[in-house]
Amino acid sequence: MHVTSSTSGRLSVVMAQVNPLVGDIPGNTRLVLDTASAILAQQPADLIVYPELVLTAYPPEDLLLRPSLDVRIATALQQLCDARLSSTLVVGYPGRVDGRLHNRLAVIQNGVIIGHYSKQCLPNYQVFDEKRYFDPGTVPLVLNINGLPVAFTICEDLWFAEPMRQAAAAGAALVVNINGSPYSRTKYAERLRSMQQRVAETGLPLVYVNQVGGQDELVFDGASMALAADGSVQVQATQFTTDLQRVEVEWEAGTTAAVVRPGKRTALLTDIAELYAALELGLADYINKNHFKGVVLGLSGGIDSALTLALAVDALGKARVKAVMMPFDYTAPMSREDAAQQAQVLGVDYSEIAIAPLYHACMQGLQQEFAGTTADLAEQNLQARCRGVMLMAISNKHGLLVLTTGNKSEMAVGYSTLYGDMAGGFDVLKDVPKMLVYALAEYRNTLGAVIPRRVIERAPSAELAPGQIDEDNLPPYPVLDRILELYVDQDQSLKAICQQGFDKAVVEKVIRMVDRTEYKRRQAPVGVRISERGFGRDRRYPITSGWQPGE
Repeated sequence: MHVTSSTSGRLSVVMAQVNPLVGDIPGNTRLVLDTASAILAQQPADLIVYPELVLTAYPPEDLLLRPSLDVRIATALQQLCDARLSSTLVVGYPGRVDGRLHNRLAVIQNGVIIGHYSKQCLPNYQVFDEKRYFDPGTVPLVLNINGLPVAFTICEDLWFAEPMRQAAAAGAALVVNINGSPYSRTKYAERLRSMQQRVAETGLPLVYVNQVGGQDELVFDGASMALAADGSVQVQATQFTTDLQRVEVEWEAGTTAAVVRPGKRTALLTDIAELYAALELGLADYINKNHFKGVVLGLSGGIDSALTLALAVDALGKARVKAVMMPFDYTAPMSREDAAQQAQVLGVDYSEIAIAPLYHACMQGLQQEFAGTTADLAEQNLQARCRGVMLMAISNKHGLLVLTTGNKSEMAVGYSTLYGDMAGGFDVLKDVPKMLVYALAEYRNTLGAVIPRRVIERAPSAELAPGQIDEDNLPPYPVLDRILELYVDQDQSLKAICQQGFDKAVVEKVIRMVDRTEYKRRQAPVGVRISERGFGRDRRYPITSGWQPGE
């Protein structure tokens, strides 16, 4: 049963979709206070709601084990109380109860914490490992805010029925849920389905507030929203950017639940535009939050480096991006022409450095070691490593982070060179399959033609041998990407994949390549996660293993 309100009323809620920095507790505290002050300077608000763990940002990982955590959090909470803002604040933080660490929120009103809530449902799958750090809570929190009984929950609590049922049983008329929910290509729809299911079960309207920003390989898309009691979205915040959206809630005396009034509904991005925005934000925040001056990358005249360059310029601006073409004997004239054309169109610092002198010097040094052998992969990889040496030297000299340009298809099967094209600090395409690279390139050109048509249309090649193309060593990318989706993303067996019509010998080859190159992926730079099974935190396989794919 709901506890009904005795009087009519109105509650003004601001969803503070902010971009905090992991570990910067003082800075995040200032962010909360500055944001609240800016909101209140424009218009009064009864409740300002911040994301999950906003004081540490999400995910803080093993920073939660640092002995000074409790003191720093206590200082931050006291600063928020001392500010005595005219609005009630909801902030997420890690806090202890009877010596046990919980994922908590505090509700601060008139300089006093009037309530705490501990997250009940702790995710421990994919990129989440909250049970490593937190103990779960068990009880609901319902507080009277401006005359309305409001329940407070945290993130994963929405994916299970019990926390919101508890809130309804405790008399809540509105539920506020704070989140640190990372992006993946299907996540918005999954969240909305879960929220609508909880609303349907309880009849309670819902305010959902999410973090925004990049954090290592994760990107948080924001997309905060408010749902009416019928499950319809009444307020929709933007994706991939800081946003402060107001939600007006009203109720009449004797009614059983509050009413969320229609407000601003920012249009959602299309799938490919959403993906591009995620990659751009993930790259920008990695560079900016780590205080790099800019980036440098090898521009080969191929599709992967072309898309990476476009993303870098969009994320950082052309003045912070340097591109280097490093031709060798097997580099096609069109590669040099297309690289130079794209660099000119985008206006980046561009140079061309031939690697032949360095390569031949290395070969001279290896003459005795290579005597009596036939040229093979060693000589091809040496070209890639010469390029890696050049880029790392430029990185050191100018303080620029090297962007690698490998895509998920290549990373999966090890079609890359350790200490060569894998040498660098960040790979924005790490979780992007090859065919999706093409789709993103086409999309980017709809915003302004910056990637030459010839780059998109030519057969992909590493250009490490005469006439070489990728399909000399790999299945066609449409076939490869689908097999990888089934094996890597969906964990399907050899037999199950073959039942979908793929040649068994091809599937076996791909699986062998994936399994035996785990050691390479462990040494690869981090990159933006866009799928539910990215290489890194999502997929943790042993390097040394006797496991056979079997049937």
